[in-house]
Amino acid sequence: MKDRVQTRRGFLRTAGLCAAGAALSGCTPSKRPTSGIAETPRAKPNILWITCEDISPYLGSYGDPHARTPNLDRLADEGTRYTQAFVTAPVCSPVRSCLITGVYATSLGSQHLRSTVPPPASIQPFPKRLRAAGYYCSNNEKEDYNFKDPTIWDESGPNAHWRNRRPGQPFFSVFNFVSTHQGQINGSDEEFFAKYRSKLAPEERHDRETLVLPPYYPDTPMVRNIWTRYYDLITYMDKQVGDLLAQLDTDGLSDNTIVFFYSDHGMGLPRFKRTLYDSGLRVPLIVRFGARHRSLAPSRPGRRIDRLVSSIDLPPTVLTLAGQSVPDHMQGRPFLGPQAAPPRDYIYGASSRVDEAYEMSRCVRDKRYKYIRHFMPHLPYIQPSTYCDQAEITQELRRIAASGRLTGPQKSWWEPTKPVEELYDTQADPHEMNNLIDSPDHRRTRERLRMELRAWMLRTRDVGLLPEAQMHIRAAGSTPYEIARKGGAYPQERILATAERVGIGPQALADLRVGLADDDSAVRYWAAVGLDALGPEAAPALDALENVLADPSPNVRFTAAGLLCRFGRGERALPVLTAGLSDPRETVVLHAARTLELLGDKACPAVESMEQARRRYVKPDGSYTNNDHAMFIAWALTNAIDHCKP
Repeated sequence: MKDRVQTRRGFLRTAGLCAAGAALSGCTPSKRPTSGIAETPRAKPNILWITCEDISPYLGSYGDPHARTPNLDRLADEGTRYTQAFVTAPVCSPVRSCLITGVYATSLGSQHLRSTVPPPASIQPFPKRLRAAGYYCSNNEKEDYNFKDPTIWDESGPNAHWRNRRPGQPFFSVFNFVSTHQGQINGSDEEFFAKYRSKLAPEERHDRETLVLPPYYPDTPMVRNIWTRYYDLITYMDKQVGDLLAQLDTDGLSDNTIVFFYSDHGMGLPRFKRTLYDSGLRVPLIVRFGARHRSLAPSRPGRRIDRLVSSIDLPPTVLTLAGQSVPDHMQGRPFLGPQAAPPRDYIYGASSRVDEAYEMSRCVRDKRYKYIRHFMPHLPYIQPSTYCDQAEITQELRRIAASGRLTGPQKSWWEPTKPVEELYDTQADPHEMNNLIDSPDHRRTRERLRMELRAWMLRTRDVGLLPEAQMHIRAAGSTPYEIARKGGAYPQERILATAERVGIGPQALADLRVGLADDDSAVRYWAAVGLDALGPEAAPALDALENVLADPSPNVRFTAAGLLCRFGRGERALPVLTAGLSDPRETVVLHAARTLELLGDKACPAVESMEQARRRYVKPDGSYTNNDHAMFIAWALTNAIDHCKP
């Protein structure tokens, strides 16, 4: 387990080292331009996406007093910075799934981190449209779309570059910098200095004593050290951006290129990445129009724009800037160019399974207020999660939380449960610490946003209402996107109505017991989840839960079994979970394994079964039978087994 986790982290560190070894050169192309002469003007603009990982808008151009980001600040001075830009999910692959298709991950079924859910044939990744229109499309180099398609790009890899196109061919090129990924902040000070800090001039390095921490973080030397590293990494990444822009200048292409810079989601720290707060969803977005296309710009250079923009708007925007039509399946709207749509009223976000930790939360935000709905409020904000729990910052925060020294907003984040609903005034409360959900003065806002979120889930056919294993079972021979739009295959309103009963209290007990007998497996699943969320108040439904231990849906069986085990009725329930470990479908096994992990001591009688199952997913060399669900299954089972060791 430990070896495999270090391998994953090692990959990210190696990627950072490769960037350092290139003397901050960004990406070294495999080919050079055929000449140094600027290319002739052309109608089609070149489009360059520069992305980085895991940063919030902690840049000088966004007013951060600690940031040292001269290259990005210059880009903002020459272009437009969007102050209300958000992504559709607080983790990587669901966002990238959306970015490559223009469709919400919750519509495609690709909302879970590290899953494999191909889109239907009718939904083609948008670079294919650009290639058909004559564009050279390159990606350097991360994909991570939750599906594989080798036909998206002309080239995708560490040497992918606009310089590899035909002379004069317009290009759409993506460069992704991993130097700011959360995996880079760990390790010793000596390691961090060698890989990153030594590449910064002394005046570019940050002083940990001067940084202002967010109010929900305790002020300790370790916390300050991690924050200092993050700021240093952002400065390092800024140099990579500067180098790439210099390559554009050297090739005489800046005047004919539209440059986008943005992050895939918020910072890779607790209460940032993986959360639906602005700290997890709000990102920097800067767009610079080359001189030949400045008429398409929304404002004069150096201005800021406060309109709401979602990452789902980027694909249709690129298509229209390239002179292409927007396909009907795209769910975003162009925010630039002659076909720019009116400003949005709302942006939406979704949080689902990350690694082995199941979650389902959704949010909607207007320019001022944010509403979050948690459909699994009985689970903590920060669940046990192997990859995150190895990070020094998480270990430090857990240590302080266990000591009882956290207070106020620092403490609430570590509670064992979370509220069903949250509402924040992001203007008066930018850190989203004062939950207004019960405020009489905000009743109308709460109702408006609650209704808007529900309407969005129904309108976009949010298949996250299907538990992951059941989603794949129901979509066999098709895709989640298609079955959600097929008459009778997905009674979404009835499923959502049951999910909305989760967390509202004992008054839902009667309805949830009825839901256990519904003819749709997703209704039965949410009825079981609702009873689980009731905790001790679910006692009157225990006999009904025992009746569904033989349910044809594995997710229903496992949810009921987990609750029965917690009530001390494990004699029949625990074998249901251990049987699930032998299922040939990894999405099924993961749910059983995670349920066992969260049972703690009550799972100990199943240690032998768990160990047998774990060995099926771990090779003799310590690697996993695949890089996704097998790894998550092994993580969950290893943690469950370790907990039971004397």
